[in-house]
Amino acid sequence: MFAVSLAGLRPHHSQESALTALRKPSIAPLLGRVLSLFSGAGGLDIGLERAGLHVIACVERSDDARGVLSKNRPQWYLPAEGDVNVACRTLGPSDFGIRPGELDLIAGGPPCQPFSKAAQWHSNARSGMRDDRAECVYGMLAMVESFLPKAVLIENVEGFLTGRANAASIIADRFAAINRRHGSSYDLVWDVVDAADFGVPQHRRRAICIAYRDGVPVHLPEPTHAGIPVRAWDVLGNLVEDEKPVPSGQWADLLPCIPEGGNYLHLTARGAGEELFGWRTRYWSFLLKLAKDRPSWTLPASPGPSTGPFHWDNRPLSVREMMRLQSFPDDWIINQPLRIGRRLVGNATPPLLAEILGRAIVRDLDLGLMQDRRDTLASPPSLLVERRSSVPPAVPPVSVPAAYRSLIGVKEPHAGEGRGPSPRASDVAGVVTR
Repeated sequence: MFAVSLAGLRPHHSQESALTALRKPSIAPLLGRVLSLFSGAGGLDIGLERAGLHVIACVERSDDARGVLSKNRPQWYLPAEGDVNVACRTLGPSDFGIRPGELDLIAGGPPCQPFSKAAQWHSNARSGMRDDRAECVYGMLAMVESFLPKAVLIENVEGFLTGRANAASIIADRFAAINRRHGSSYDLVWDVVDAADFGVPQHRRRAICIAYRDGVPVHLPEPTHAGIPVRAWDVLGNLVEDEKPVPSGQWADLLPCIPEGGNYLHLTARGAGEELFGWRTRYWSFLLKLAKDRPSWTLPASPGPSTGPFHWDNRPLSVREMMRLQSFPDDWIINQPLRIGRRLVGNATPPLLAEILGRAIVRDLDLGLMQDRRDTLASPPSLLVERRSSVPPAVPPVSVPAAYRSLIGVKEPHAGEGRGPSPRASDVAGVVTR
C-alpha cells in the first residue's frame, strides 16, 4: 500500500504500407479483444487468453520473440512494425475494422531496464524516464489515446512507479490530458505484488496497473497463496529434463558448498561455512540456489555465470525449468539457444499472474462472455499448479574444494548496510517530463 496520490493515478487498499506482416489482422466482432504491446515471449497474452480474452495483435520488435509468438499462435497478428513508438503513428482502430472506443483492452509491459534496481543504483546508468529506452512509455500512451480502449493493463518492475525518475507522474499527466480531450475517465489504480502470493512458484515483485475508461471501479485481485506458496519442487519435481546446462565461471565448483535456498553468504564470517567472501560484498544472486520447499527467487533475463538462482543439482536452470517457474504451460514452445531462451523467459510476465489479472478485468467490465466461460472463471485458474503432498529433504552442502582453500581467511565486510550505494545527486531532483 502506498501513501502517494497523484492526479489520474491512485494506489490500491494509419498507414496501410506499414502493415505488411506475416498475416492480416482478425477483424471478427469478438468480445474481449486485446491489443498486446511489448508482447515478448507471450507471457501476458497467454494469461489473458486463458481468462477468455482474445488477442487480436501483438506489437513486438524482437525477431526472437516474434518467432516464438508466430510458432505458438499463428492466428495472432504481428504487424511488420513492432516498435511501439512507430506503431502508435501507423496502426489504428480502422486497421482492425473497429472504431475508437470499441477495443476492450490494451495490455503490455514496457521494457523494464530503465526502472530496474540496477538502473536505480548503478552510478553509470540512466534510470527511469531519463533513459532513452523509456520512450516507449509515451508510445504506449499514444496508442491508448488512439484506440480509447475500455481498459489498460500495465505490468512492470516495482521501480516503474516507485523508483527514482519513475513513470508515475508522466502516466498521470497523460491520462488526465486524454480525459480532457475525449471525455473519458481513465484513473490508474496500482499496487506492487509478489507473484508468489498468487500461486506462481517464484518470488517476483511487480507493479500492476489497471485503468478503466468509463469510471468503473477497479478491483485488483486479492492474494490467494500468501503463506502457502506453490514451491519449486511442485513444478520441477516431476519434470524429466534432457537439457541440463553445465555451470561455468571461476566459482562454479563452489555451488555444492552452498545449502539449498542459500547464496554466497554461507561462505562468509556470519555464515555456517568457511570464510571465502566478505559479508554482503556481493550481489544477493551470487551463487544463489533454489530450495525445493520454497518458491524460486526472481529469475533474471541475462544472468552472469555466477548469477542464480541455480538448480539444487548445482547447475544453471534450463529454459523449460525457467518456464515452469514462470508458470508457462508445457505446450508453449521456445526453441531458442539457452542464452536467448533465458532472456525471453526472464523478461516475461508470469502467465498465471496475467490470467488472474485478466479474470479481474473480465469481471469488472462484464465483457459479455458466454455462460460456459463464466463457469470457468468461477473455478481455479487454469495455469495454477497444486502443491504436492511431500518435498524431498535438502542435500547438505559439502566442504570447500581444494582449489579454493587458499582463499579461506578473514575478509572485510561491506562498509555499510549492504543495500547499495547512496542515491545519485542527479536523481534527487526528480523526473524528466515532456
